[in-house]
Amino acid sequence: MSLLALTVCFIISVIITPFVIKFAIRIGAVDQPNERKVHTKVMPRLGGLAIVISFFIGFFIFNPGMIQAWPMLVGALIITAVGFLDDLYQLSAKVKLLGQIIAATVTVIGGVQMEFIVLPFGERVEFGLFTIPITIIWIIGITNAVNLIDGLDGLAAGVSSIVLITIAGMAMVMGNVYIGFIALLLLGSTLGFLVYNFNPAKVFMGDTGSLFLGYMISVLAITGLFKNVTFLSILIPIIVLGVPIMDTVLAIVRRKIQHKPLMAPDKFHLHHCLIRMGYSHRQTVIFIYALSCLFSIAAIVFNRSTVWGSTVTLFLLLIVIELVVEVTGLISKNYRPILNFVDSMKIRNK
Repeated sequence: MSLLALTVCFIISVIITPFVIKFAIRIGAVDQPNERKVHTKVMPRLGGLAIVISFFIGFFIFNPGMIQAWPMLVGALIITAVGFLDDLYQLSAKVKLLGQIIAATVTVIGGVQMEFIVLPFGERVEFGLFTIPITIIWIIGITNAVNLIDGLDGLAAGVSSIVLITIAGMAMVMGNVYIGFIALLLLGSTLGFLVYNFNPAKVFMGDTGSLFLGYMISVLAITGLFKNVTFLSILIPIIVLGVPIMDTVLAIVRRKIQHKPLMAPDKFHLHHCLIRMGYSHRQTVIFIYALSCLFSIAAIVFNRSTVWGSTVTLFLLLIVIELVVEVTGLISKNYRPILNFVDSMKIRNK
């Protein structure tokens, strides 16, 4: 049934995406090239609407449980409306954030909450009054993280697909078949869209797609990967979503160092840095796919390991992140402590 659901959503997405492209052009939802963007010609955005429609059609066909899923679905419709309006009218950052807060609040009030964690030594910590704000911050943070990596053909859709495969597999292994099934519905819809979105793209997903995918991934992760809500289990969705989270956190650090507003756009995201290093558009996307796969594998290993094994996995992952940051210049060209240390050791040994 899971494979059938994935296939049906994939086929629906492949069929309706060309109609969404025509619709986007007709209503003027197009992306103009500028100094910040990689593309050089006018492109239809709003393609994410195909992901949304195919997902909802698949959901109603297979009916995994409307009553249980209503908070997630209502929040998804709100976030889709925000993305649609932004693709059409270019909303301000404050208006987009307000829409995200509303979507997240509806979802949390509907029961999607993380109420406590269990520390490594068995002590249970209740979040109490902080439960709602913590969950809202998680949803908004991941939503914007996926939105920020949507800068190259097929990048956000491909990374999201890798994340969804991981969430679906891990959720089912943990016994949460329901969340795994919904993740597969979304995966099929995203892969169908990727047929038209991979380089050279015929359509962009726009904020309609990136906000919807980010929102859905955040909710699926928090409901599907917290098995016992232990301290270590909290890290699993963070590791799975490592690429967009890393890019977002480093963007915040970079703008703080440069004394720029947090919402100020720039061309120093991971994909921008890789292209400046000489990688082609497609090579950059594939490299980030590979990095996302590494994070997903690390999350699986982390989940199956002992406390010591998880600690070692996390330590090695942090080293990989540091090296990527230094080699690509994600923070700045001058930030390279490990590489400078290696260079100094080479000089000393000569």
